[in-house]
Amino acid sequence: MLAIKYKYRFHPSFPSGITMAKDFDVMYLAYFISFIATSVAITAPLQLDPNDVPSKYNYVCEPPRFLNQGLDMSKLTYCNSSLPYEVRAADLVARMTLGEKVQQLNDQATGVPRIGLPQYKWWSEALHGVSNIGHGTWFDDLVPGATSFPTVILLAASFNQSLWKNIGEVVSTEARAMYNLGRSGLTFWSPNINVARDPRWGRITETPGEDPFVVGTYAVNYVRGLQDVEGVKNPKDPNSRPLKISACCKHYAAYDVDNWRGIDRYHFDAKVTEQDMLETFLRPFEMCVKDGDVSSVMCSYNRVDGIPTCADPNLLKGIVRRDWRFHGYIVADCDSIEVMVNDHKWLNDTAEEAVAQVLKAGLDLDCGDYYGKYLQNSVMQGKVLEADIDRSLKYLYVVLMRLGFFDGNPSFASLGKNDVCSPKHIELATEAAREGIVLLKNENGTLPLNPTHFKSLALIGPHANATIAMIGNYAGIPCQYVSPLDGFSLVSEVKYERGCDSVACKNGSFFAPAMEAAKNTDATILFVGLDLSVEAESLDRVDLLLPGYQTELVNNVTEVSKGPVILVIMSAGGIDISFAKNNPKIKAILWAGYPGEQGGHAIADIVFGKHNPGGRLPITWYEADYVSKVPMTSMPLRPVDSLGYPGRTYKFFNGSTVYPFGYGLSYTKFKYDITSKDMSLNITLSKYQQCRSLNYTNEAYVKPCPAVILDDLTCKDKFSLMVEVQNIGDMEGSDVIIVYSKPPEGIIGTHFKQVIGFQRVYVSTTKRHMVSFTFNACKSLRIVDSAGYSLLPSGRHTIMVGDVATSISIDVAFSWQL
Repeated sequence: MLAIKYKYRFHPSFPSGITMAKDFDVMYLAYFISFIATSVAITAPLQLDPNDVPSKYNYVCEPPRFLNQGLDMSKLTYCNSSLPYEVRAADLVARMTLGEKVQQLNDQATGVPRIGLPQYKWWSEALHGVSNIGHGTWFDDLVPGATSFPTVILLAASFNQSLWKNIGEVVSTEARAMYNLGRSGLTFWSPNINVARDPRWGRITETPGEDPFVVGTYAVNYVRGLQDVEGVKNPKDPNSRPLKISACCKHYAAYDVDNWRGIDRYHFDAKVTEQDMLETFLRPFEMCVKDGDVSSVMCSYNRVDGIPTCADPNLLKGIVRRDWRFHGYIVADCDSIEVMVNDHKWLNDTAEEAVAQVLKAGLDLDCGDYYGKYLQNSVMQGKVLEADIDRSLKYLYVVLMRLGFFDGNPSFASLGKNDVCSPKHIELATEAAREGIVLLKNENGTLPLNPTHFKSLALIGPHANATIAMIGNYAGIPCQYVSPLDGFSLVSEVKYERGCDSVACKNGSFFAPAMEAAKNTDATILFVGLDLSVEAESLDRVDLLLPGYQTELVNNVTEVSKGPVILVIMSAGGIDISFAKNNPKIKAILWAGYPGEQGGHAIADIVFGKHNPGGRLPITWYEADYVSKVPMTSMPLRPVDSLGYPGRTYKFFNGSTVYPFGYGLSYTKFKYDITSKDMSLNITLSKYQQCRSLNYTNEAYVKPCPAVILDDLTCKDKFSLMVEVQNIGDMEGSDVIIVYSKPPEGIIGTHFKQVIGFQRVYVSTTKRHMVSFTFNACKSLRIVDSAGYSLLPSGRHTIMVGDVATSISIDVAFSWQL
């Protein structure tokens, strides 16, 4: 202990009769203080281990935990499980100092040991399986991996809602098991539900495609699978609904430019019309919040019309929390506040000003450290209220309480190592890949191959022995890989040649042995495509072609092949493979996306007919020259006639394509018959309700009341559709029935058609299956006009099954109450 020299000056009121030196040595005083402190420490509570939940204890408010630390749990209201979560969260927050509070608003929350609060790492990922991306989850010898499903774009191609939910249930089971083993958090920042507006976007692999309704439907089912506790009904208070794990819908909003020709997401300002915002970019998030009851939403890096999304009070507090009645917390994409300060340089804010802006806008949690570093000073400088911090903390702790972080959840207590990578889960990963794979071409019924006739195969191409490429990004460590080479080797004699040194395929130096293999085998299967070196987060594409010399590889091998050639494409985004589509020597083409850890198994099952393909493309495959017609940074979905820009997605693009949205073949044939008849929908308005005009072509018939704003309607009107699906081929299989609505003819500036429902059904050979749909008229027939109004237009709407050849009409008319 150092001797302390202390200069002490007595107050003038000190009794004059007492004299002391003005300067004195307090060394002995220091020794005395040290002795007292040591004595107190002997009887004081032990320092709480900030990382003891769940590594040592299953949950926070476990009595032995507090007893062992010398804390009286009975005096901590936040551990009183008989009280509402909001009351308990408020008590917990009230016990913290300002300095302690701000450290809980980072994704690596420090905890407050003195009041029994452990640390918590908020960031985990579960995009298509439990991932080791983020601070909250990891793999080791105890848990070496988790089931890795196909990436989301291939899952979307299955158009199977029950499959999506089932995968979510399996992923959350594995996550809960890993949490019990101390290897995972409970909050997972998945799924990604941004609409794939442009075919060049590097993150298409993470998304459910280009249609807002399909994307939103995927979000609802996957989130329900992740979050819902089986057997628990929805309570009146959503904030009391228990959660299996917490999901997060991201990236809100209008985010789909990562890094294109030097323009990156950290600087990009998305210029979006209100029409496109409501119709396309917000709709999946609205469905995720309202129908999926997601417990977290993540705002994105980009600006929208000049304002960073994480600093926009209208987007966060207004739309998400107030209009959609969101129950959960809003988190920033990682380091978004820092990006706002250093890259966007928004309003030239200081760090203290920036954290105040985003907190007041409704950002509850910072994936980063800006809140922890600068928020306390921001409060002290009067830029934001401590009450704003309290509000966000309460949102966070209510979610953790719903997860059982404080009280435990007996429903999941028994989950452990055997519930991760179980045979049942691995088989589901295989089935998911089978259902998503899309048959694009099948000349003369070449597929399926009969293994008794095709005893030798040449497997050629950079993806013929793919492993890591099959699991895409935001993937953890899979249970096991089954590459195409593995899968096909179980059925036939295989000659494998890679053909290219990598996906980049920089030259033809490996062509010769590949061509030789094709000359001497009964059939050739070429595996080509993309990987994360071409399309990924922070990496957008610049063209829609196969990389390097892959096209030359396909053509050269095809030319010399002894038997039929089957082309298998692994990619997320579409590729212009017109050369292969039009080549008569290439008999069949399959798109396999990134098929997950069991991809090789699934592809072999499709090729040899153990499974009948039924997937459909969830995105449009454009021709290569599309990218020269419109820059990626042009945000409008509709054509921009003044600039010569074409429209985007099947809803607004009417040019030629390689393959359209919803395309997919089968080994059998299905026939549709709509048993419902044309119908009318008459809606009575009060005498004070207003109609809204629309822009029509000159030749269009305009009804007296062209349209009514949806907010002015009760929107309780429904209509039904019955479709009979008959398998008229010679192989059993599944079919995807996609139902579209088409607005009345003549309305200018609206979509050509839009998906309003879909089901995947299994039909045996010669059998029929009746499929029923029920639609809400407002949701299924609505349009959004250029002013941003959601409208129900009058007139004859067309309901199409698959295409215009099978359709009925609904005539909507408005009349006034007398």
